[in-house]
Amino acid sequence: MASLRAHPNSLQAMVTRGPWIPVLNLCWLFYVVFAAVALPLSLPEKAFTWASLVAFLPLYYGAWRDNMARLPWYTLAIAVLGLASVWINTVFSFLIYAAAFVVFCGSRRQGLIGLAALLLSFCAVAAFSPRFNVFGMVFCVGICLVVAFFNVQYRNAAQADAGLRLSHEEVRRLAASAERERIGRDLHDSLGATLALIAVKSELAGRLLERDVNAARAQVADIEQVAREALTQVRAAVAGIRSALLAGELASARLLLETAGVAFAADVDSLPLSPEVESALALGLREAATNVQRHARAKAVRVTLRVDADRALMVIEDDGIGASLRKGHGLTGMEERLGAVGGSVEIATVRQGSSRGTRLSLRVPLPKTQEMETGAAASAPMVLGARPA
Repeated sequence: MASLRAHPNSLQAMVTRGPWIPVLNLCWLFYVVFAAVALPLSLPEKAFTWASLVAFLPLYYGAWRDNMARLPWYTLAIAVLGLASVWINTVFSFLIYAAAFVVFCGSRRQGLIGLAALLLSFCAVAAFSPRFNVFGMVFCVGICLVVAFFNVQYRNAAQADAGLRLSHEEVRRLAASAERERIGRDLHDSLGATLALIAVKSELAGRLLERDVNAARAQVADIEQVAREALTQVRAAVAGIRSALLAGELASARLLLETAGVAFAADVDSLPLSPEVESALALGLREAATNVQRHARAKAVRVTLRVDADRALMVIEDDGIGASLRKGHGLTGMEERLGAVGGSVEIATVRQGSSRGTRLSLRVPLPKTQEMETGAAASAPMVLGARPA
């Protein structure tokens, strides 16, 4: 039995982006109410029509919100209700819902077999019904086929999106694993040797302290210098961890978009960023790439990141339909993340030839300490490649 909260493996969780889709789909019940009120039915037939409507609603609710493992049983019950209605009062609305649900039952092949069985059963019942004619049969079969066709396409798109999300997460996981291995090698090769040298010099300074104070002081000075080098190595390792976050999101965005047939290019300055700035830009890129894939209908996307003395500017530009990011498309969360580090988000619609695209600009001010590091660092950009449109 379906609970008030939708099951994580429910049909609603799989194919809808909001609770309003199941409600809008109830429009087909208009004919049931019309038949009960306006058609010349006998009293028992009217009573059956109202009772069938009452019986349908919990089945419909369960089909949307219960575990999809039980969807075939809900669909079968709705189909039986629809066939009985066809025989008694010519109302075929319930069969439309059964046709919509059956293509989500089991595998794609099983769903199509179920649809064929449903339509053949309807034709058999309608052929012997005294109230049904050939036009009514063709009309009902046509509506069921159209609804089933669009739901098959919806199911294929939902499964493709799920596969892309899994690939997206796999790229992040592999990037994180590779980064952990790199850091481990760096720490073993450089920092490990440095700490071993500190230990040896500390032991030597301790022995010299009683015999030659000046020599001991020289060793202590060497220890201080080596310790500073170790601190520099630790900072370099931490900077590598931070840069891996953005690099992983760039790789993930490339996979997501190129799998969807969208050309992707990135031109990114390879300068260190603070963890807060790095995280805000990486998550903004993730949200922007997802929205381009879902809403923009773009053929090409370009990402640029420029870091100067006082700010970092990331621009994500596509050649889609324009303004693909709106409130409710992740923009609010993006603005909150950028605002937490003093940044801002700007969206503009730009013309590229005959098409209208979207330019998303993420601006983040840099801390004073990072401004000094940026000014001292090399500013050669890291071009991550492009694929021709």
